[in-house]
Amino acid sequence: MLRFRSLASGSSGNATLIEASDGTTSTRVLVDCGLGIRQMEQRLQLCGLEARQLDAIFVTHEHSDHVGCALALSRRFEVPLWMSAGTWRAIETPSARTASNVLLNLIRDGESVAIGDLQLRPFTVPHDAHEPLQLHCTDGAVSLGLLTDLGHVPPYVLENLRACHALLLECNHDPDMLARSSYPPFLKRRVGGTHGHLNNAQAAQALQALVHEGLHTVLAGHLSERNNRPELAQAALSEVLGCAPEEVAYCTPSGSPWYQV
Repeated sequence: MLRFRSLASGSSGNATLIEASDGTTSTRVLVDCGLGIRQMEQRLQLCGLEARQLDAIFVTHEHSDHVGCALALSRRFEVPLWMSAGTWRAIETPSARTASNVLLNLIRDGESVAIGDLQLRPFTVPHDAHEPLQLHCTDGAVSLGLLTDLGHVPPYVLENLRACHALLLECNHDPDMLARSSYPPFLKRRVGGTHGHLNNAQAAQALQALVHEGLHTVLAGHLSERNNRPELAQAALSEVLGCAPEEVAYCTPSGSPWYQV
């Protein structure tokens, strides 16, 4: 069985917990860790878990709302840490270089890794970070795609998410709300640019390319609290899914329930 839940989503922090279980053993991977360590531990405890029960932490890129307390959590509980070389170079500090208890593992685009009952295959995305990665995850029976933090969706990204049974898909902003927002012009250009974040229409277009009979769970994620509203994201995705807008699930800043893949 493969299941996932968001523990945090949005500009204030992002974290997604993925769990694979064969009835005897369980594998748990935390994707991103964009909260303070105390808050991260509390979110895990709400799932009935201690941080030491994690099998790995995967950091998609170095932005603070994603890397958060990843290094501190890895050190304190000896949890293996995975990320790209570019991400490591971007977050590396003197204390990180000298810390012998960071169980660092470097991975790159297209390189698969088996962690317990999970297989992770990262792929690169167009985002304003150093070697950012998103994920395709499988337990061998079903697969989950995580796609956030990218400014557009090239064919290569779509190819990495074909035939997924579940998707967590970025619906970051509504272009009109972003244009009217109090963000300074440079930030508006960044968020709405080709290496920024997906708007609702872009997310719907990507979903249209990925819909198939086996896709049964779509979760809208990384919604901007200032430049989007859940009902706008729901409306955009529901047109593709052929359901009522209120039937489209989305992450709140505090996360989501469990979803089985």
